[in-house]
Amino acid sequence: MRIDRLELESFRNYGRQAADFDPRCNVIFGENAQGKTNLLEALIYLSCGRSPRARTDREMIGFEASAARMAARVRARERDFFVQVDLFRDRRRRMSVNQVPAKNSAALNGVYQTVFFCPEDLFLIREGAAARRKFMDTALCQLRPRYAAALAEYNRTYDHKTRILRDAEERPDLLAALPEFNERLVRLGAVLVYYRHRFALRLGEYAAVHHRECSGGKETLEIQYKTVSSIEDPGAEAFVLTKQLRRHMESHQAAERASRLCLSGPHKDDLLVSIDGRDARQYASQGQTRTAALAMKLAEREIYYNAFGEYPVLLLDDVLSELDPRRQEFVLNRIAGGQVFITCCEDDRLPQLLGGRVFHVSRGEIR
Repeated sequence: MRIDRLELESFRNYGRQAADFDPRCNVIFGENAQGKTNLLEALIYLSCGRSPRARTDREMIGFEASAARMAARVRARERDFFVQVDLFRDRRRRMSVNQVPAKNSAALNGVYQTVFFCPEDLFLIREGAAARRKFMDTALCQLRPRYAAALAEYNRTYDHKTRILRDAEERPDLLAALPEFNERLVRLGAVLVYYRHRFALRLGEYAAVHHRECSGGKETLEIQYKTVSSIEDPGAEAFVLTKQLRRHMESHQAAERASRLCLSGPHKDDLLVSIDGRDARQYASQGQTRTAALAMKLAEREIYYNAFGEYPVLLLDDVLSELDPRRQEFVLNRIAGGQVFITCCEDDRLPQLLGGRVFHVSRGEIR
């Protein structure tokens, strides 16, 4: 899959811009705060309907504009697509695929997929569980539309339950609605656990290979999915997972009411990463954690390839400058076969190494 053309209008610091891309490699260089990452953000948003940076859509609209437009011409699964998203300050966004209105992000997920890698991801191993959950959720929402729908509904239900617990002291009548929300959470939670477990298995398999190669065969990486303690086998059928999640939630009801917090459910899941049998978060060196993060991102790309038969669009946002020469070479040797976008501060040797096109971004203009 590849992005042939991107059109922007009043998006972030871009006025009206368009660019035609190379099917292999596109190097985007320029000084900091000129719009390089904004360009990648548009490509990500058009693939999944979400931004990795913005909390609200309004943040992506130019300061003096009332609306913003993003559009891309895409080639995927031997078909041509035209994806467009319009953002507004005073009403909901409008999305379309081949001029057919899209009700939700699932329609965008079905066109093309992206793997985004930024410097912050190099600390994925050292960060808290929320960062690794986000990593899983971002990948699975593009891989499985059912997962994306279940996650969105789970988050809405979780917020409702949290408000009930928070306000119950002043309004005890709200507690009558808790059983309904609890049941909804365990059923949706079973879907999340089902897909996360299978994703973690493939992730661990591919990441182990990449980590072993990058470390020269000296280290072994393992990834284990961790969910609530009542689940004996996260690979079990959904009805079994629902029953076990229900049991766990029932055992935490008193504690939840006392603390006014949702204490039970897959919103606390994590990926446990170990190197040579030791917890990477606690004991791994900086170099080891970076190698593990690289391995996980490259493994994500392999999972997409095996699911769709095509590599996703790979977006590397100033990552190579954060790596030593050995890890740079490792990444560059493994990104062939699909379209790649690489941002950097200088027009360096990348075009000569990878081929493709070079773009200079300055003050929201692409040249």
